[in-house]
Amino acid sequence: MTSFMGHQSRGETIGYSFSEPTAAPVKQHSFYPYTDNGGSTLGITGSDFAILAGDTRSTSGYNINSRMVPKVFRIGGDDETGEGAQILLSVVGFAADGNALKERLDTMVRMYKYQHGKSMSVGACAQRLSTILYEKRFFPYYVHAILAGLDEEGKGALYSYDPVGSYEREQCRAAGAASSLIMPFLDNQVNFKNQYIPGSGEGHALEPKKAEPLPKNTVKQLVRDAFTSAVERHIEVGDGLQMMIITREGIEEVYHPLKKD
Repeated sequence: MTSFMGHQSRGETIGYSFSEPTAAPVKQHSFYPYTDNGGSTLGITGSDFAILAGDTRSTSGYNINSRMVPKVFRIGGDDETGEGAQILLSVVGFAADGNALKERLDTMVRMYKYQHGKSMSVGACAQRLSTILYEKRFFPYYVHAILAGLDEEGKGALYSYDPVGSYEREQCRAAGAASSLIMPFLDNQVNFKNQYIPGSGEGHALEPKKAEPLPKNTVKQLVRDAFTSAVERHIEVGDGLQMMIITREGIEEVYHPLKKD
């Protein structure tokens, strides 16, 4: 009587309808040194000022590492307190890389002042920061940086960067975890996107409003509104709002509490 599998001659193999593993599964070993510590930053410029702001929450996944981690720093100050600085830098992303980038740029701006007897301009600092980021392009700083100050004419200047040094001067920019929530708000309220002059026409003939520098108090309120709305929709943003305003008189730092849940 034949077996259940049927007659099998010598040298033949039984074929199954499913495949069998012929070797141990391949294991992949990798090294990934980056992490995202959450948070968001934004910058807005005016006719004679610039504002950089960021929340103070530091996260790791669903965990809150700290509720008081600043993301906006003075660059090129006379001492460790940052007094005398004329440039601001915000960094968001991997906190360790952000601190390393801030320390390196701060050191270079101080060295420039000691060697040349004058402060580095914000335009020169913007180019130097681009070079620093590009030098690390094969193992980049895992951050989104925004640089702010006053240009030679006393107008607010804002430069935003990608992780490998490409940058451009803008009137406003948001970065970090909630940038997709904040940037459309800034486009509408600061750049006047999709805003039209009432009574200037009908339908597509409406004349768009031209973007103009906003007053400082208006910008400060926009910054607060942007973060107040972002914390309602993003778990990686919250706790506190750190805002730095740079003018001819110096740098003013303001703190406002945000939601802690």
